[in-house]
Amino acid sequence: MKKISILFFGFFLAKFSVLLDHYNNPRNVGSMKKEDPNVGIGLVGAPACGDVMRLSIRVDSEGRISEAKFKTFGCGSAIASSSYMTELVKGMTLDDALKVRNTEIAKELCLPPVKLHCSMLAEDAIKSAIRDYQSKSKIRLATLENSPEVLNTQ
Repeated sequence: MKKISILFFGFFLAKFSVLLDHYNNPRNVGSMKKEDPNVGIGLVGAPACGDVMRLSIRVDSEGRISEAKFKTFGCGSAIASSSYMTELVKGMTLDDALKVRNTEIAKELCLPPVKLHCSMLAEDAIKSAIRDYQSKSKIRLATLENSPEVLNTQ
């Protein structure tokens, strides 16, 4: 029985190592000034559990996300999802970042079904941050224009 417990524990640690790493050592914690014209801020929350996520992105002159920071008040899965999202989108174009889906985050972090809303918060946060940046810069992105939930600045 002890051998089975050790094997299970090893499997558990291996499977959830990315989640635990991003929770124990979150990357890119912090925020940026919303007044900066090159910065977009996304603030989202999940009323059911009380998690709140603030994602800041800085966009360079080529339209790529050069920096991403987050502040999250919530469970370990929400913190890990935020941290992973900041690493994932750095260097992406805005259109590519808009294509990131919560299922990709959930799969990488091995989130259980009861924690899928945490990865959805991360997806919503990047969309919100890009929408904020777009409203400041008056740029129009093809992906945003085709999305019904996004403000169009035509």
